[in-house]
Amino acid sequence: MPSPKVRIYEQLAELAKVLASAHRLELIEYVSQGERSVERLAELTGLTVANTSQHLQLLRRGGYVRPRRDGKRVLYSLGDGPILELLASLHCYAERNSAEVREIVGDYFEKLDHLEPVTREELLGRLDDGDVTLLDVRPEDEFNLGHLPGALNVPLGELEQHLSELPRKQEIVAYCRGPYCILSFEAVAALRAKGYRVRRLEDGFPEWKAAGYTVEVSA
Repeated sequence: MPSPKVRIYEQLAELAKVLASAHRLELIEYVSQGERSVERLAELTGLTVANTSQHLQLLRRGGYVRPRRDGKRVLYSLGDGPILELLASLHCYAERNSAEVREIVGDYFEKLDHLEPVTREELLGRLDDGDVTLLDVRPEDEFNLGHLPGALNVPLGELEQHLSELPRKQEIVAYCRGPYCILSFEAVAALRAKGYRVRRLEDGFPEWKAAGYTVEVSA
């Protein structure tokens, strides 16, 4: 029989193996926004419902998501534990050790937004002072599942039609699903081109919620 240390390493390897899929990592990002049905997750990822269900079953066995039955539907939410912290560590490791990841971040993300993002701690202070407008550029259904207090929801595709609702004299802080969610990067670039003062939150709604900060849910 393998030693206890080897047995632990085998279990760690199994948990890591579950994450070895771009589709499953993307599903975790979507589930971390709030509870979602298999059908909605399939729509978001562009996978078939059957394929989505298979990936979710693997994530469930690893403890990364948990299911709940609602009539004929199965809804998934994020599992317990420091899942987002684990993925954040993976992001940091990849940016440090993968030349391809560094190239993508530099050539795409940093070209859209070269300014230092706003940290959660800085944003907390500024919300207390009332000197910032929060802009949530995720789709409306994600916003309704949960959002930062007082945030204005304008999905990226509708930004042009709602420019008059955004302040010119107050800085805007945009956020979306997480550190690699392109929605906030593109919103920041588009608004700066229109002359708005705008920066991006360092990560997104799931990380804000996981840190224990206050969130709001729409009726």
